[in-house]
Amino acid sequence: MSRVQSFKTFSSILLLAALFSACSKAPQTETTQADHSLDQIKNQDVLIVAVFADNPPFGYVDSRGEHQGFDIELAKQVTKDLLGDENKVQFVITEAANRVEFLKSNKVDVVFASFSVTPERQEVVDFAEPYLKAALGIVSPKKTAITAVEQLQGKTLIVNKGSSSDIFFTKNYPKVKLLKFEQNTDAFNALKDGRGDAISQDSTYALAWVAKNPEYVAGIQQIGNEDFIAPAVRKGNTQLLNWLNTEITQLRNTGEVQKIYDQTLKPVYGESVDANVFLNVAQS
Repeated sequence: MSRVQSFKTFSSILLLAALFSACSKAPQTETTQADHSLDQIKNQDVLIVAVFADNPPFGYVDSRGEHQGFDIELAKQVTKDLLGDENKVQFVITEAANRVEFLKSNKVDVVFASFSVTPERQEVVDFAEPYLKAALGIVSPKKTAITAVEQLQGKTLIVNKGSSSDIFFTKNYPKVKLLKFEQNTDAFNALKDGRGDAISQDSTYALAWVAKNPEYVAGIQQIGNEDFIAPAVRKGNTQLLNWLNTEITQLRNTGEVQKIYDQTLKPVYGESVDANVFLNVAQS
């Protein structure tokens, strides 16, 4: 065999080897990129859920150190349907500003923490079907009630850092001074101490807080767009997302969400608030 023929033969072998190697690696790449989020939860036999600790009546820790509230009971029901036992849920306390990061870093599987669906958030996490809806409310002392957003010009409005209120007023009312807190407890203490003229929260929480603090009033019960509140998962966790979509839809249709409302929220809102204001959720 000539030197030229030998070189051609060697080159052909290298080419075949490269093609074989590329073909053999392709299925491994697809397997690596495949989503197994739901399978992983079933294998670990626990659902790790981010919740609030100071957002009554939706997510809070009571005097006995136990998690309570609407979001808590809904998360327990979801865990029961997924793993067969509601006690297989593991709660991780989060603040409003940490919800996205907890998902991106795989610290939790899902967020049930009064998480409003917004275009900005949809870019970084995936939201499942909604289970409640709410707008923003503004609470202020009765003696100096804020009844129109124009009254906030030049005044201090208390918000939670990273919340829908923070985003809404930063974007639409830059002349309103915002005093930001990580926790609801600190935010409402600031209102009581007079460090702010009013506070903005989701209407669901604002109405509940006013019901327990009659010296304050929700002078503006709805401002901004009506938001849907939904569970959220990490981007790409489509297996878990698809299961949650089916689960939340079923819980709404069977009346389970209504039952949880009656158990956790109706005692707070009473008969004066129509449950459909929160529960009449359209397809997202």
